[in-house]
Amino acid sequence: MDNIIEVTGLTKRFGDFVAVDNISFGVKKGEIFAFLGPNGAGKSTTIKILTTLLLPTQGKVIVNGFDVLKDKDNARKSFGIVFQDPSLDDDLTAYENMQLHAVLYSVPSGEIAQRIKDLLNFVELFDRKDSLVKTFSGGMKRRLEIARGLLHHPKILFLDEPTLGLDPQTRNHMWQYVQNLSKKEEMTVFFTTHYMEEAEKIAQRIAIIDKGKIIAIGTSEELKKQTATNSLEEAFLKLTGSAIRDEEASNIDKMRQHRQARRGGGR
Repeated sequence: MDNIIEVTGLTKRFGDFVAVDNISFGVKKGEIFAFLGPNGAGKSTTIKILTTLLLPTQGKVIVNGFDVLKDKDNARKSFGIVFQDPSLDDDLTAYENMQLHAVLYSVPSGEIAQRIKDLLNFVELFDRKDSLVKTFSGGMKRRLEIARGLLHHPKILFLDEPTLGLDPQTRNHMWQYVQNLSKKEEMTVFFTTHYMEEAEKIAQRIAIIDKGKIIAIGTSEELKKQTATNSLEEAFLKLTGSAIRDEEASNIDKMRQHRQARRGGGR
């Protein structure tokens, strides 16, 4: 099975701070692949580079055969993305948010209405298509973002901490949608998480990342076998020497702190 994502020697520095440290990995077509690590480990920075939102300091990234530095437009057409933070327009209806995305991604005009109908039905939001997004719950917004990200029929769906802040029931429903879509469309799913059980239950392969470095890659069973442990949590502890944790500052916070220090504003 060919890799649809190829990352080689990827590094991202913010001044002296190394957010991503010379990582290399591949993701197979149709695979559900997870980046597991604590906040500040480099997960979001990596996904932003893969989706052309950040430039790498060095390294090469190929997405669906396109170099993200040399051919951004075609790379972008290859994927949908659901961000960690909501990115919908709250003052538009669900249907209007979908229409706007369709225009931005050049969905054929004759197909827009049917695609929107099909996707809103799929995420069980068609009956709220004319409601303003500002009236939606967090779970409804996340489902709408997934529907929007799939509107242009991407080959890859990127999900950056997609269940952060969702209740367990909504989280389970969201993953059911994603898993069903992956099987139906042979769509590759790349997601980041710091939830141990989420990585173990959903991902076919897991990359454990900490302090900008990939420590290990494999299935949950392979990681447990590699570390002679009985659970993914034990494997993580053995590989990193620390539990899943919240860092004192995220990568972006550290970048800002560095800039402030350089301007003489840091402590």
